[in-house]
Amino acid sequence: MSGLILSMSIEPELSRLRAEIDSCDDRILDVLNQRARLAMEVGRLKHANASPVFRPDREAEIIRRLGERSSGPLKADAIERIYVEVLSACRALERPIRVGYLGPAGTFTHEAARRRFGACAEYVPCTTFEDVFRETERRAVDYGVVGIENSTAGSVTSTLDALMESKLQVCAEIELPIRQHLLSYGDLAQIRRVHSHPQALAQCRRWLSEHLPHAELIEESSTAHAVKMAVDPVVAAIGPETAGEIYGVPSIAADIADSGTNITRFLVVGQERSGRTGRDKSAVVFSMKDRSGALADTLVTFARNGINLTRIESRPSRRRVWEYDFFVEFNGHPEDENVATALKELDLQCYFVKTLGAWPIA
Repeated sequence: MSGLILSMSIEPELSRLRAEIDSCDDRILDVLNQRARLAMEVGRLKHANASPVFRPDREAEIIRRLGERSSGPLKADAIERIYVEVLSACRALERPIRVGYLGPAGTFTHEAARRRFGACAEYVPCTTFEDVFRETERRAVDYGVVGIENSTAGSVTSTLDALMESKLQVCAEIELPIRQHLLSYGDLAQIRRVHSHPQALAQCRRWLSEHLPHAELIEESSTAHAVKMAVDPVVAAIGPETAGEIYGVPSIAADIADSGTNITRFLVVGQERSGRTGRDKSAVVFSMKDRSGALADTLVTFARNGINLTRIESRPSRRRVWEYDFFVEFNGHPEDENVATALKELDLQCYFVKTLGAWPIA
């Protein structure tokens, strides 16, 4: 009885607040439709000038400005998630975007792509990262999303090699927290084989050694494909919980990655790099003549021009045996004066230099 009396006492105030919320929703809807009509006008202008629908520099500026402008209680990350969907819906009114990713549905790459392009893009699964590049190059999709590195397992070398060979440019990046699950119809005592992508197996190496020391580890092209293989109680897969939900395989152990801060960084590749925002990253690959101090001299070029390197990695060159290509990421944009100067100096020092792209910092 006391609960009923309390409910009756707050009902008038609840009704008033709900009416105000309804009024807010009506105003939000009106403004969203106004924004959508303006986006359609922008789309017509872009189409007339053959300009890309997706402008990561412009979208980054919008989200950053709104996050800084908000006085709360909504936090910047909440505003970003809301506006990813607003931008996705408005972008689709200009022209639906097709995004290639490492499939099938339910992979972490799929999740990263949806986080960047929202619910209104069309997602096209590809069998390998190389296929993502191939489909984007032949314009079967507008953009491709590929993993580049994990905070514990390191680089995705197939992506580095594909960037080296491709004419595509990096135009955006996505950072995705990774929660690995063990998915199976059996229990730990029954499992004899564990399937997953090599990166996922590497991220869970210690957990597997402790809990499934005798299980055979089998590499698959993606985590979601591995989940599809887990049809027998003696078989398990490592992958995202969403893949288990899609393919009906239950999670029997959660958060099995060896590191509690497991983050994978993905790159968006397309026909053009992003425009300058003032808070950008860029990437180049270069090869030097084999001489003492060559790499040190090259790195001094960046330091002399005040450029902060955020990543450097070597890969065997495909042009000459026992020579190496160096992949470098740094803060800045090729349109920045100091970066342009450094790249010119790099051209003089190296026999091969290729700019891989530029994008807003995630």
